[in-house]
Amino acid sequence: MNTTHTRTYEQGGVSGSLLAIIGLIVLVLVAGSFAIWAYLNYNEQKTNVDGKIDLAVVQGKKVQSDEDEKKFAEREKEPNRQFVGPDDYGRLTFDYPKTWSVYEATDISKGGDYEAYLNPITVPPVTSTQQYSLRVLIQQKDYDQIVKSYEALVKKGDLRSTATSADGNNGTRFDGNFSKNIRGSAVIYRIRDKTLTVQTDADTFKPDFENIIKTIKFNQ
Repeated sequence: MNTTHTRTYEQGGVSGSLLAIIGLIVLVLVAGSFAIWAYLNYNEQKTNVDGKIDLAVVQGKKVQSDEDEKKFAEREKEPNRQFVGPDDYGRLTFDYPKTWSVYEATDISKGGDYEAYLNPITVPPVTSTQQYSLRVLIQQKDYDQIVKSYEALVKKGDLRSTATSADGNNGTRFDGNFSKNIRGSAVIYRIRDKTLTVQTDADTFKPDFENIIKTIKFNQ
């Protein structure tokens, strides 16, 4: 009788110890799995952070390189050169970047309109659709007639018209789309019995254009 009770007690004790051991093993496995997951997650996050840092460094270097290149290009334009137009056409002058070339497209020895084109390094062949850094046109037409020729584009909303001045001379400025291929700005002035138009064909050259028109001078 006592022997049977003792065996039952011992078996119960063994079962309890076994369950405790199994529970401990499960906890160790769970803790180990969590530790492995945490380590892998840490590595993944660290890799992502390191990748983002590397990308930011590369992008920062590119931005700095682009800024340095832009500053260098601006410095290369200085000192400016002076454009001088024909004496008989008011002797137009203005300053332009030294890295630009000038092409006079017309011979006005026998009269007619005067045309000149300016562009960085080389001037492309003259066409109606080609974009130039700067166009210079002195026409033997009335100022009001030239300004009126842009009226339709202003009414359509393609161009915006504002007043402007150069060296004490009043004129008209247009900004916007002059045609399908030409989007820029132009200033128009009366020179004696002729009309001057100075125009840039792309917004890319807008900063240079703004600097140029500040230096425009001509004789009335």
